[in-house]
Amino acid sequence: MKVDVLLGLQWGDEGKGKIVDVLTPEYDVIARFQGGPNAGHTLIFGGKKYVLRSIPSGIFQGDKVNIIGNGVVLDPSLFREEAESLAASGHNLKERLLISKKAHLILPTHRILDAAYEAAKGDDKVGTTGKGIGPTYTDKISRNGVRVGDLLHNFDEKYNKLKAAHEEILKRLDYDYDLTELEAQWMSAIEYLKEFTLIDSEEEINRYLASEKSVLCEGAQGTMLDVDFGSYPFVTSSNTISAGACTGLGVAPNRIGEVFGIFKAYCTRVGEGPFPTELFDEVGESMCELGHEFGAVTGRKRRCGWIDLVALKYAIMVNGVTKLIMMKSDVLDTFETIKACVAYDVDGVEYDYMPYDITEGVTPIYVDLPGWKTDMTKMTSENEFPEEFNAYVSFLEQELGVNISIISVGPDRDQTIIRDAE
Repeated sequence: MKVDVLLGLQWGDEGKGKIVDVLTPEYDVIARFQGGPNAGHTLIFGGKKYVLRSIPSGIFQGDKVNIIGNGVVLDPSLFREEAESLAASGHNLKERLLISKKAHLILPTHRILDAAYEAAKGDDKVGTTGKGIGPTYTDKISRNGVRVGDLLHNFDEKYNKLKAAHEEILKRLDYDYDLTELEAQWMSAIEYLKEFTLIDSEEEINRYLASEKSVLCEGAQGTMLDVDFGSYPFVTSSNTISAGACTGLGVAPNRIGEVFGIFKAYCTRVGEGPFPTELFDEVGESMCELGHEFGAVTGRKRRCGWIDLVALKYAIMVNGVTKLIMMKSDVLDTFETIKACVAYDVDGVEYDYMPYDITEGVTPIYVDLPGWKTDMTKMTSENEFPEEFNAYVSFLEQELGVNISIISVGPDRDQTIIRDAE
């Protein structure tokens, strides 16, 4: 049995949570493989809005197994807040959520370090969410981290040792902080976390595969935020690409089946970093307003721009994408002309592929396509699509070399059209 992977192809916020929820009925197991509470997967159905940060988006399907994998970093305080909110909505997590013992814990001092490091960078800040993600992955790589499985062993010793090391760094940074309340909440949340089933996730995943159970691996953030292949240093601290599913869950590369790549019909980015097609005019403002482009976790306003096919082709290549899923098509319903970036002009040299550095001197080269000027939010079949929209989809498929199998025309799970085209 193969595992399928679902991930974002842009700078995050592509709509992964909704699509995981749509695809979940086809799978037995949904597993998150990287990232932490800096992710925000928004799902809207039944007139209610849910934002998931660490918990897999398959949690709303009662008969599915959900796994938080070893590649995830987990903040017990934020996890409890998220879990209790879902429990209050009638979703019994303790019966359907498993947590890897090898997942690393975000300590209270990790969050304080995150703020201290960002403050020390001044104008060179990266624009982190302040959730302690980077410092936690730093401790993981330097072999100093505290893992979920340590809760069952010598937890106090490991916690106090790492906390002392963090406080020494904060002292050198001359950063003022108060740990008392944050730590008290965190310690209480640790006891709550212990109530869940903690597993050797790599064994569990492969056991499911051996018994012919279907598994969907859910990624967080987006390809252009990958620590190795994204717009470094303005990236997250983990591998957001399909290869991250192997290291973040313990599945072999030859186990990867379909790779679903999700993208918006335009582009957005939150925080700092390069964004070649960013718009600073009323068109960009209109995209932001129509698309409700504000971070699910941070609330920060997202930067908006036209679709970037140079970056998309790059993302498709490094992920081995087999099926494309286009989100927020309806946001472009009112535009007279739709632009698509097909190449970059970098200091007078034209690139149709992703160059090493896109931080400055990059001018997008656009192709103009006619807008469809039609409200698509009530459409339920691709047979209803206007001619101009079909032309836009065909253009994208020709440029990207992969079929678009699902098109979203609104935020609700019902506003999702599965295409017949192969």
